[in-house]
Amino acid sequence: MAEECVFCKIAKEKLPVNLLYENDNFFSIPDANPVLDGHTLVISKKHFSNTLDLPNSLGSEFLNCIKETSMVLIQEKKAEGFNIVGNNFKVAGQIVNHFHVHILPRKKGDGELKFVK
Repeated sequence: MAEECVFCKIAKEKLPVNLLYENDNFFSIPDANPVLDGHTLVISKKHFSNTLDLPNSLGSEFLNCIKETSMVLIQEKKAEGFNIVGNNFKVAGQIVNHFHVHILPRKKGDGELKFVK
């Protein structure tokens, strides 16, 4: 059997994390290597390699996790906006081969982001 990826281990509670939000199929946690204060990941609990593997039926729950997590970040980090970034496949910067997106809370003057991995 292939070794579980880090996000599968987190989803199965084999690694400790600070959950920001969770629903039946997704959870959000702070990024281990943040590019901005509050940089957060929204991750599927089940293993899907990328956006193309994610079932359409999970779209509503995925959006719910993005919205709820973003509201937490707006309140806690005093963000004025946010970016949602998804890297799909290695050539596009995907490092962990498990579906996830980045939420980046933004404030005026926090600089330009060239690339998020």
